Amino acid sequence: MAKPKVAFYWCASCGGCEEAVVDLAEDILAVVGAVDIVFWPVALDFKKSDVEAHEDGSVAVSFINGAVRTSEQEEMVKLLRRKSGLVVAFGSCAHLGGIPGLANFHDRKSIFERVYKEAPSNANPGGVLPQTQTTVDGKELTLPEFHDTVRTLDQVIDVDYYLPGCAPPPDLILGAVTAILEGKLPEKGAVLAPDKSLCDTCPLNDSKPEKVSLAEFKRPHQILADPEKCYLAQGLICHGPATRSGCGERCINANMPCRGCFGPTKGVRDQGAKILSFLASIAGLEGEEKMTDEEVGRLIGQIDDPAGLFYFYSLPASLLKRKNLRQGA
Repeated sequence: MAKPKVAFYWCASCGGCEEAVVDLAEDILAVVGAVDIVFWPVALDFKKSDVEAHEDGSVAVSFINGAVRTSEQEEMVKLLRRKSGLVVAFGSCAHLGGIPGLANFHDRKSIFERVYKEAPSNANPGGVLPQTQTTVDGKELTLPEFHDTVRTLDQVIDVDYYLPGCAPPPDLILGAVTAILEGKLPEKGAVLAPDKSLCDTCPLNDSKPEKVSLAEFKRPHQILADPEKCYLAQGLICHGPATRSGCGERCINANMPCRGCFGPTKGVRDQGAKILSFLASIAGLEGEEKMTDEEVGRLIGQIDDPAGLFYFYSLPASLLKRKNLRQGA
């Protein structure tokens, strides 16, 4: 009996999701033994033509990580969608847009100006910018088009399942692969992680006061955080109340507040708005005394880059999507 065909592909991402597959350690041998990997360009010598040669729908599942930033990435994910029975958005960037999605606070023009002209380390006296087509020694050279907007995978193609995390932990990866091979998947569109907030499983939950009130925000480098005390109670902004569990509390166990990489639970439409709303509900109180408007202003001023902080991983998937929705693709 032929093994199910599996494909892996990365778009705009850091490569951590590829490493997460390797982090399966000896368990990867069982996965490799059970499937036929037909495309994994970061690890094996596959070409686009190899994917094109497969019949439509013949690849059992494609795991695609990274946000969609360029025309080449858009072309490849559409090709893999056509060739695949199932597509899994693998990791935070494919699921929500991820850290690359923070570029949506800018546009293509300003990014190019900064990177290729204004950066102090740049040596580009001619102010040359990347071109999709150029002629060198009589030969036409091409580059993918850099889109104005970073998009989540499901804003470009139909996605069957989501495997969250930066990067997804090995146990969830193995569980997803096993469920696919055994045909035990939940309904289409499901996020393959528990639908409960991180606070519910946080090892510091018992130390969280019944009523949290904040009169000061602190950044992790400003204090020596108590590893046995709720970070919110210490004045550190933690995304736990607005974030899905299932990560194994990796940041918490490393004595860092949650950054929100697993995205929101099912009932939350906008993760950034959710954490903002939660912080607003506990900020501005000092004991039972309300802070003055001036004191509240000072408190808000302690949050550096609030938009980037609240939408650390989720800007393209949020209600905001980008700085100006009227801008082009």
